[in-house]
Amino acid sequence: MEKHGYVYIMASRRNGTLYIGVTSDLRSRVWQHKEGTFDGFTKKYGCKALVWFAVFDRVEDAIRREKQMKEWRRAWKLRVIEEMNPDWDDLFESIC
Repeated sequence: MEKHGYVYIMASRRNGTLYIGVTSDLRSRVWQHKEGTFDGFTKKYGCKALVWFAVFDRVEDAIRREKQMKEWRRAWKLRVIEEMNPDWDDLFESIC
């Protein structure tokens, strides 16, 4: 059985810096971002709030979607966040 894939967006604050990522273990990966476990973009720019995510049946599909979204205009990214999470709440607790 294949693992599910997740595409997610982390934000520094409402309308702040955004990071788009992909993983097969959303809970662990978001926790790593929040804790600053690895040096990188999210640690440097303080992207600690999970503001959007999508689940895919296959990791390959999630990777494809992540690549697409990274090419999107910022306005399109903001729109998908606002549609799912208009208050820009940190969704981490909802996935635990």
